[in-house]
Amino acid sequence: MCVGYFLVLLDVTIVNVALPHIGTDLDAGVSGLQWVVDAYAVVLASLMLSGGTVGDRYGHKRVVQTGLALFGAGSLGCALATGPEVLIAARAVQGAGAALLLPGTLAIITRAFPGRAEQARAIGIWAGVGSMALPAGPVLGGALVDGPGWRWVFLINVPIVLAAGVVSARVVRESTEPGARRLDPVGMALGAALLAAVTFAFVAGSAAAGVLAVVLLAAFLLVERRQPDPMLPLGLFRRSGFSAANAAAGAMNLGSLGLLFVLTLYLQRVQDRSALVAGLALVPLFAPLSLLAPVAGRLTARTGPRSPMVAGLLIAAAGAALLVPLHAGSAYLVLVPGLLLWGIGLGVLTPAVVAAAMRAVPADRAGLASATNNTARQAGGAIGIAAYGALAGDPGRHRFITGMHWDAAVTAALFLVAAVGTLVAIRD
Repeated sequence: MCVGYFLVLLDVTIVNVALPHIGTDLDAGVSGLQWVVDAYAVVLASLMLSGGTVGDRYGHKRVVQTGLALFGAGSLGCALATGPEVLIAARAVQGAGAALLLPGTLAIITRAFPGRAEQARAIGIWAGVGSMALPAGPVLGGALVDGPGWRWVFLINVPIVLAAGVVSARVVRESTEPGARRLDPVGMALGAALLAAVTFAFVAGSAAAGVLAVVLLAAFLLVERRQPDPMLPLGLFRRSGFSAANAAAGAMNLGSLGLLFVLTLYLQRVQDRSALVAGLALVPLFAPLSLLAPVAGRLTARTGPRSPMVAGLLIAAAGAALLVPLHAGSAYLVLVPGLLLWGIGLGVLTPAVVAAAMRAVPADRAGLASATNNTARQAGGAIGIAAYGALAGDPGRHRFITGMHWDAAVTAALFLVAAVGTLVAIRD
């Protein structure tokens, strides 16, 4: 289960350093590269809320193994892609597999370790292994791209998935929930279409897609309000703390993944760094996330989520602000303070934002609260990559640097607004 979680998070970061080489090899422009990242994020965000429900109804072991199979097949399809369209489709298959894997891995672990103490230790190991994927992604991806080539960024998943599938078939017990909620296929379809329309509106600059997104949002809200078992219970958002926590989670990933997408292109396309050097250059951003998460979790347990959330958002905002003055010839040492502050802020913020969402709802809705928070983060990331990439444009043009300045400034402002919202709406 830890391997499955690691792979899901690894594919959030490992692909970024491969994007310039993918663009050159498959003749994909910036919009194509945005979809290479967003096809995964859009499908993952769209199906995340339903992944846990499917496992409850049909068995978590069966669903996790299906997720592993889909993820492996999607990875193989990515590695063999002959054009950007094939790669984007295969990334969507990966996203579907990840949506089945992510909630299922945690559900299986909680059932395998029923005692509170052993369960806490097991979940800690699961979270720790997953967090290692964040700093490992850029470095491993850079080494693979500079070595055997970008296709190995995806091909490396296949033997790992096969091994995890064989072991899980032998050691995992099947489990279902007798009182599981019913599936909401209409809500799932509308949610996926809504997120895809919003993403396309930014990537293509399409007003028609924007109008379609508004129509789909109205239809999604109407359907979810009338469903007896909605995919997304809208009543939860009447709790100001729950709404604020998910808004902060969405803002965190919107700003961070959007700016990371642009920054990766800057390091390789503008500054001509190799994929491996660019991956190593991003370690100051991702290392604090892994190192601080356990400490921040204990701090949140003692003080409540409000103070760590505000502190994390303000520190991350300061880091993003330091990236605003970057120019084409900026030395790496100019970049490091901004990356470090940004990473430290995210490391403090991430456990607190999850805790805030969980505390805002009754204990029997904790699973749904966690899934909703994850969905908000993935949806925010998908929209951020689309919007920030559109604002920056092609890294071969002069306006890219100006666009990157705006991306960094918007990120800092977004984090500041989220900090104010946290102060107003969340109580420890």
